[in-house]
Amino acid sequence: MGGSAPRWSVVIPAFNEAARLPGYLKDIQAYFEGRDEGYEVIVVDDGSRDGTAERVHEIAAGRACVAVHALGRNRGKGHAVRAGMARARGRLRLMADADGATPIGEVARLEVAIEAGADIAVGSRVLRDPAVARQVRLHRKLSGCVFNFLVRRLGVAGVVDTQCGFKLFRGPVAEVLFPLVVTEGFGFDVELLMLAERRGYRVTEVPVNWADQPGSKVGVLRDGPRMLREVLAARRRLARAARAGGRP
Repeated sequence: MGGSAPRWSVVIPAFNEAARLPGYLKDIQAYFEGRDEGYEVIVVDDGSRDGTAERVHEIAAGRACVAVHALGRNRGKGHAVRAGMARARGRLRLMADADGATPIGEVARLEVAIEAGADIAVGSRVLRDPAVARQVRLHRKLSGCVFNFLVRRLGVAGVVDTQCGFKLFRGPVAEVLFPLVVTEGFGFDVELLMLAERRGYRVTEVPVNWADQPGSKVGVLRDGPRMLREVLAARRRLARAARAGGRP
């Protein structure tokens, strides 16, 4: 993946995604090749045991623009995204979930926000727009509402849906923020947005089409409390940095 920097980088964290990722990866390749713009896809295999990396190599069919970075063991989504962003070179850098819940074409909506001046464009499953549709199971909708309410109370006031895994960054902004993120689990999105807020970056939330996919890796009862602990820990870290007079 040498040569000049592409316009687009797509970072996909993947843990045991041999079944769901191949179709989405094909969609991503077709979309960007249709735009005729330079792109790269970085799949971070987060310690998968189902042959995820092998399936990606099959789909990529020797394309140099698709790479797999394999972690030796499962480290968590936050760690995987950070590892992928450290290798990204694009002027625009998208993080996207491997399940393809948000169609890749929705990146055009985020791109509009970036072109209008945003530093970060956050896909939203909550903001209303007659042009988009959401398909979500009731228990996930309710748990998401509770989590988002708590997050707003804890310090991310400007974003309603922090957990949508479809976010677009200007390259220089990603290079500043991701090395600062400590959270390794699913709560990393909140720390990322807290850091962006404290750095004064402009964050725009954009409604996107989204469809709940079977086989979700996030369990409400299993992961919800852990995510809140991660958010509280991140909040304490940032508060300590502020009291010490440092810049998070």
